[in-house]
Amino acid sequence: MELEQENAAPPTNETKFGSGPPPSVEELRTVALLSDLPEDGLSWMASQMSAIELAMNEIAVREGAPADHLFVILTGEVRGERNDGRVFVAGAGSVTGLLPFSRLTHFPASIRASLPARIATLHRKHFTELAERLPILQGRLVNLLTDRVRDTAAAEQQREKMTALGKLSAGLAHELNNPASAARRAADSLRTTLLSLHAAALKLDRDGLPLESRVFLTQLEAEWTKNAGPQSALDSLERSDREEELSEWLTTHNISAAWNLATALVDVGCTRETLERVAQHIPGKFLNEVLIKLTAVFTISRLADEIESSTGRISELVRAIKEYSYMDQMPQQEIDVHQGLENTLLMLRHQLKKGVEIVREYDRTLPKISAYGSELNQVWTNLIINASDAMHGSGKLIIRTTKDDTCLRVEIIDNGPGIPPEIRNRIFEPFFTTKGVGEGTGLGLDIVMRIVRNHRGDISFESRPGETRFSVRLPFSGPVWRTT
Repeated sequence: MELEQENAAPPTNETKFGSGPPPSVEELRTVALLSDLPEDGLSWMASQMSAIELAMNEIAVREGAPADHLFVILTGEVRGERNDGRVFVAGAGSVTGLLPFSRLTHFPASIRASLPARIATLHRKHFTELAERLPILQGRLVNLLTDRVRDTAAAEQQREKMTALGKLSAGLAHELNNPASAARRAADSLRTTLLSLHAAALKLDRDGLPLESRVFLTQLEAEWTKNAGPQSALDSLERSDREEELSEWLTTHNISAAWNLATALVDVGCTRETLERVAQHIPGKFLNEVLIKLTAVFTISRLADEIESSTGRISELVRAIKEYSYMDQMPQQEIDVHQGLENTLLMLRHQLKKGVEIVREYDRTLPKISAYGSELNQVWTNLIINASDAMHGSGKLIIRTTKDDTCLRVEIIDNGPGIPPEIRNRIFEPFFTTKGVGEGTGLGLDIVMRIVRNHRGDISFESRPGETRFSVRLPFSGPVWRTT
């Protein structure tokens, strides 16, 4: 048969298999799944099949073509890659394609030979007779289909976790970068300010600043350092007027870099009266260096506060990461759900801060529950991300905790457009998603449901335009179920 090349004309709506000569029984017996089948049954199967030869990189079937053949890879290897990056590889001895009872209708990816290959194909119209002639093979193919579904689900679950981890990592990198950059800028400014301070102090020592002036200067530095910190906010017009007033005073008294000093002095809350007080206790020829030194002392104190704040923010994020993942802790333990919710919100802050208003309605009197904390955090992560996506990143998110008989109830409520009625009975199905290619795998809510059930809990939802509410109920006590 003639196989399609990559640059060939667009394929028809039928897969072009079935025109090649049949494979030999000996070839089929090289496949482990078929090796011990009865001779008469295997001979019949070979007679209903056709064999095709593929050169390297030759396309056997294109994405979207009908899935109507079972494939037996006799030699070589084939490979398929989907638009979302998922890759399928089958080598010699593999049985793939459409299997009995499979719901596959169209190939999700183009299949090409990654090595020169020989493939035997069997059309689906022979599946019924195949089951009658080779019932043992029918059972094996069903088992193979089951394994394939399980392996695919496991791979998708891992991919879902890695995707979620990638999003969290990107957000955390951004959140960590801000305080780290602020700390570095403050450290660079601190180095420059220290040089300015030392230069001014050296000049004052050389020029012989009087003892009385030194005592006053030391007292003023201590006072300013004690009161240093965030000042009352000034609007831009008021700040500009204050800077201009101080700049004029400094210029009148022959102070160098008057405008730069004025900006720093406004930051510390300095007024014209403060400058007049300094001028009364400091001889005029020392005033320039004294004001430079005073400004540097305040700036150093402010920069130290910035570094402390920035590094404290980094420590807070590191703590949240450890608590979110329950690093270095027993998997199952008594946990405070509120702490898990807060750590999850902190991990997702980069995504939520763009326009999501978070309303916390916590019942802090609720007792702790026995649970796998990292798994529950995965539940909160998926539900909160889904809510944010439903609101397109802008809206109100309510997180509520209450007591419900013998269970703790956590509600995640968004004011998005709601879930369309026609898909409400499918949202917990594995692989079902309303997101575009590469945006979701459809496993988020499936994973959520399984985790909640493993905790002997349940999950439900209500949805209407303007409000979607997911409710998770978890028992207060008792062992957690673990399922494979």
